[in-house]
Amino acid sequence: MNNKNNTVVVGMSGGVDSSVSAYLLKEQGYKVIGLFMQNWQSEPGEVCTSEIDFSDASKVCDMLNIPLHRANFSDTYWEKVFEQFLNEHKLGRTPNPDVLCNREIKFKSFLNYAFDIGADFIATGHYASLIDDKKKKYLCRASDLNKDQTYFLHEVNEQEFKKCIFPLSNILKDDVRSIARKINLPVSSKKDSVGICFVGERNMKNFLSRFMNLEKGIILDEYGVNVGMHNGATLYTKGQRQGLNIGGVKGKEDLPWYVFDKNIEKNEIHVCQGLDNDLLYAKSLQCEKISWINENNYKYPIKCSVQVRHQHTPVNCEITIKKNIYDVKFLEPIRAVAEGQSAVFYNKNICLGGGIITKSA
Repeated sequence: MNNKNNTVVVGMSGGVDSSVSAYLLKEQGYKVIGLFMQNWQSEPGEVCTSEIDFSDASKVCDMLNIPLHRANFSDTYWEKVFEQFLNEHKLGRTPNPDVLCNREIKFKSFLNYAFDIGADFIATGHYASLIDDKKKKYLCRASDLNKDQTYFLHEVNEQEFKKCIFPLSNILKDDVRSIARKINLPVSSKKDSVGICFVGERNMKNFLSRFMNLEKGIILDEYGVNVGMHNGATLYTKGQRQGLNIGGVKGKEDLPWYVFDKNIEKNEIHVCQGLDNDLLYAKSLQCEKISWINENNYKYPIKCSVQVRHQHTPVNCEITIKKNIYDVKFLEPIRAVAEGQSAVFYNKNICLGGGIITKSA
């Protein structure tokens, strides 16, 4: 394939990963166009991080001599991503907006916009790889397993991946930084973005209180004894230690406390002591739906591995289905399986797909 005849629209975030991706594609001979996505409308008085990021993306594109488009997807982001993020919190779950953001924005709104302006392919700075095999395109882990982002990409389907390039698939993060420094990119030392996808790093209590009522409630230990107060049950997730502020409790050992359950209707959270307390572990989970990346006629039970959060070490499992509910049994217990997070399935380094965890036991 002659790359010079192909146009790639790169999602430019103003960060080092997307910037190096654009540079590498240009070096490979592609005609490169940058596209900056604005997906969050800052309120008066807020630091507008999107303007800072757009300025950084502009500097990089000027340096690389590539055009930069700007698209506002904030209405779509609110409707398709953020409202579901809020609704999941209200139900007491722990949602992952990055998964929805990839499905609804980066591989839908962005992809459609890119092809409207002449793209043959789109590219992003994700750490993931794509492998062709017998006319199928599989999503696989990146070479840098510490940065691998396939967990967040499991709801994107094969047809969309066929139009995508991941320039960082075989590059370590440290080497990405080295490339950026070598060519004097203005974002070479910029910190990686953290927090809610496109919203940024926030104090979660203050942020969520703008959109939903948060009320203080009691913290109960495994025996139903009141050991403290919390700031709103929906703010906490299974396995959480930070933010409990439980002082010395009479008759209890001096061990850290962890959330093992919560009751949203009663606005209670339940805690136990000890990092490896049995109450923190589950032997199975359920999903009401699984999105498979490739169209396959799977026969149940399916034996594979499951990852229940980003950078969690996958555990071998078996998937069965009964009455349209997927039951996933682990070969070894998993700590802190949180409803609302994604269970993502793998066959070695190939990402098969995943679903939202609705129950664990």
